[in-house]
Amino acid sequence: MMIKGEYYVGDLCYVLHDEWEEVCSLLFAGRDDHGCNQGEFNLKDGRRFAIYNTKYGDGNYFDQNGKSYDVDAGSIGCILMEDIDLGHPDNFIAGGQQVTFDQDFYTGEQNGKIMIGFISIETDPLEQEEYEY
Repeated sequence: MMIKGEYYVGDLCYVLHDEWEEVCSLLFAGRDDHGCNQGEFNLKDGRRFAIYNTKYGDGNYFDQNGKSYDVDAGSIGCILMEDIDLGHPDNFIAGGQQVTFDQDFYTGEQNGKIMIGFISIETDPLEQEEYEY
């Protein structure tokens, strides 16, 4: 469970540059099949984040309200805005969304749909097409 607050929701590679190697080590720790874990994790310094794999890797995905999420690392997640180095010159906050959660919230992924609190991001274009008809 993630605590309430203002979050960056999007591809975490855009905002965790100096921490990206640690993030990847958490995702691939103990995996013999070279697969990627997903879920909620803590960095060594205690900062908590959630991260989930997109169904078809990189691209541009949309939530239920039509907001856009750019993806370059095959995943979408969330981290508190206060836990991001906003002065880092390579940050690309515009690749995701800043969202305020007024209550603690759950995260998860099922069949390509990433759920972060009240946000639902469909990353399987085939599922999206089925809903449009």
